[in-house]
Amino acid sequence: MLSVINEERILQEFLSLVAIPSESGQERQLADLLKQKLTELGFAVEEDGAGQPWGWNTGNLIGRLPGTVNVPALLLSAHMDTVVPGVGVKPVVRDGLITSSGDTILGGDDKAGIVAILETLRVITEQQIPHGPLEVVFTIGEEQGLRGAKGLNSRQLQAKFGYVLDSSGAPGTIVVQGPAQYQIEAVVQGRAAHAGMNPEDGINAIQVAAQAIARMKLGRIDEETTANIGLIEGGQARNIVPEKCYVKGEARSLNRAKLEAQTQAMCAAFRVAAEEVGAQIDLEVELLYDELALGEHDEVVKIAVTAAQRLGWEPKLVKTGGGSDANIFHARGIPTANLGIGMTQVHTTQERIAVADLVDNARYLVEIIRLVGEREK
Repeated sequence: MLSVINEERILQEFLSLVAIPSESGQERQLADLLKQKLTELGFAVEEDGAGQPWGWNTGNLIGRLPGTVNVPALLLSAHMDTVVPGVGVKPVVRDGLITSSGDTILGGDDKAGIVAILETLRVITEQQIPHGPLEVVFTIGEEQGLRGAKGLNSRQLQAKFGYVLDSSGAPGTIVVQGPAQYQIEAVVQGRAAHAGMNPEDGINAIQVAAQAIARMKLGRIDEETTANIGLIEGGQARNIVPEKCYVKGEARSLNRAKLEAQTQAMCAAFRVAAEEVGAQIDLEVELLYDELALGEHDEVVKIAVTAAQRLGWEPKLVKTGGGSDANIFHARGIPTANLGIGMTQVHTTQERIAVADLVDNARYLVEIIRLVGEREK
């Protein structure tokens, strides 16, 4: 028997949540509301201190609901923060699609995931669907390098596997592979001089950075690997040879050996360019997250596939070039798949999602929980 989702309820909740500003580091108002909603649904809710290292006044929310059957605990997760511009969102519903008014993002990334979880919890209660213990984690700072998930004490969780609702693709899309990512920050130290009177006495830090970048292979490296230089800042004035330049970039790959090789090549390009002219280079390389690597025989994948088939969908196992909180949970011993929830053109003012996908996301999650509950020991 398939569950009936309250379409009007999930739509109205989504419209209300996207109107609440929650740009990264500013999730307090949304967190307070979600804490109240989870408590009303019978969850024991706590908030951690994951935001403190960055001076944020909000932490991750961790909610726990006892099971009605004896099966392993299941993790459900979505993130509370959005990218900018995310203040003053005015959602518009037209012809079954939800967009913003055009001057902000919509915030379906990831409030579509949040409302799917909330509606699912209401449905399993209303329809008395047997379920195991549930752990819901709403994270902060996902858009800032998965900071909330990385700051979460995973030892507090009992879940044996889980699902993050935070990917593009229609419901029934299951992300089973995602890249590891290195962040690369370089500071080139040159030497200042007057650009018109004695430029030969200076070392142009911006030029050094440019020569380093010109040596790099960027963009699509191969089918598993990408690289990018995304930020460059330097100089004080047009008539001063710039003595300092800051560059920020990244490398990603589904293959760790390829990732290491690409990252080393980018760092070597900075060192060689600096050495050629006597500049100094300070490099910082940080692993932002490990790769996500699941297979079709992993239990978390098999459950998602079977649930999709029960709904009459053709499940799709896909790779992605982006990271998500699923990478963090998976690396810490909780096999976690990232589910497609129908959001498109995310991180832009053209972001949109279909009302039908909001409904299907909840239907899918209910079916996953139902299927897990049927595996009572």
